[in-house]
Amino acid sequence: MAREVQMVENGGSVAQNEVQVVDAEVDDDGRPKRTGTVSTASAHIITAVIGSGVLSLAWATAQLGWFVGPGSLVIFSAITFYTSNLLADCYRTGDPVMGKRNYSYVEAVKSSLGKKQVWLCLICQYTNLYGTSVGYTITAAISAGAMHKSLCLRRRTHAADCKISDSRYMIAFGILQIFMSQLPKFHDLWIVSILAAVMSFSYSSIVVGLSIARVVSGGIKRTTLTGTQVGVDLDASQKIWLVLQALGNIAFAYSFSLILVEIQDTLKSTPPENKTMKKAVLISLSITTAFYLLCGCLGYAAFGNSVAGNILTGFGPYEPLWLVNFAHACIIAHLVGAYQVFSQPIFSMVESSLARWYPNLIASKSLEISNKFKIKLNFFMIVWRTIFVVTTTVLAIVMPFFNDIVGFLGAVGFWPMTVYFPIEMYIKSRQIRVLSAKWIWLQSLSVVCLIVSVASVCASVQGIAKSLKSYSPFESLS
Repeated sequence: MAREVQMVENGGSVAQNEVQVVDAEVDDDGRPKRTGTVSTASAHIITAVIGSGVLSLAWATAQLGWFVGPGSLVIFSAITFYTSNLLADCYRTGDPVMGKRNYSYVEAVKSSLGKKQVWLCLICQYTNLYGTSVGYTITAAISAGAMHKSLCLRRRTHAADCKISDSRYMIAFGILQIFMSQLPKFHDLWIVSILAAVMSFSYSSIVVGLSIARVVSGGIKRTTLTGTQVGVDLDASQKIWLVLQALGNIAFAYSFSLILVEIQDTLKSTPPENKTMKKAVLISLSITTAFYLLCGCLGYAAFGNSVAGNILTGFGPYEPLWLVNFAHACIIAHLVGAYQVFSQPIFSMVESSLARWYPNLIASKSLEISNKFKIKLNFFMIVWRTIFVVTTTVLAIVMPFFNDIVGFLGAVGFWPMTVYFPIEMYIKSRQIRVLSAKWIWLQSLSVVCLIVSVASVCASVQGIAKSLKSYSPFESLS
């Protein structure tokens, strides 16, 4: 590694104790020089945020109406922006400019709040990762089923009975993931991130474009200021439950706090990382929220109070077939890779933990096929990762309820990861006095978000329980 040595002269002689060694290729922690900027951080955040959560925003807007729907999107965005700024100040422990770096969200929690809080953080994190894997299985199967149905209807005329169970597509998705889960460090491949970004922007943009086309062509459906109407679309109790579910769906669209510390760790230290990160969060959330408002409002205008839970399935076979199916294909391609991105951290956690206690259990063994051909197999990884994929697939088959699951995941993950931990870390690192005005404000925000999250979880569980009463795996058709 090249080093640049500066000799400081003192009265014509070189003072050895004043020799300064400046490493031009490493940062203050000895790691390679970080080069991230506002632009790169903004791009990372936008890529991470805009995903399958966008598909439910029109449905959420329909439940909340023209006033509360867009307002909720803006409020969730504002809360996320505020707490992300708090989190940005916790990237370094102690001093936000010169303190010790934290390389991950969990490490930041450990440095600020101690080991006990780390366990809560890990439970929330891995529960969210596992649940998201289930949700991705459901979403991919819905898109595959929608493609099959649209092609069937177009081929056999619109009156044909082309209903199909999504369970078979979940099984196919699971089988594919069993094989992909055995690929070493698949989630680290650069092509996965690029594919995810291209695919998510593609299908999200198609949703916006098709909604605009439908509205412009005069296809505006019945909409109201308060959304779905009691006595017309549903009864009062259903309205309350669905409003709370809708809030969970919106929360899911903003669930990206887990990656913010990792993104901040890519930024160069001049200007200070926390200032750069705050600018990046402002830019990315502004763009994302504007895009979400387009998806939610245009989708609601296009389909009205009867908008489908997954808006893309509402376009059906009567829109440009190739474009709708291309969007579904983009969703599937995105989720095939995204499943691994979310499941690999769980694989790594389990396997690295067991490696410390039972190193022989997860050791790879050579299998000799012939004198010239040998392969290394890790039987524990094969069995354990297969079991993981099977369980997520089974849960998806048993509970293939898109909006209920998305609402549940959003509600479970939003409060602890986006609100609670950033606030608690900020209070601890800044030593904010208990019962001071700032402390009361932060705790009040946390409590309000907790209440909303708990209510949304209850609504999602109620929705799942209600749907299970009329659903039979492999028999119920869509």
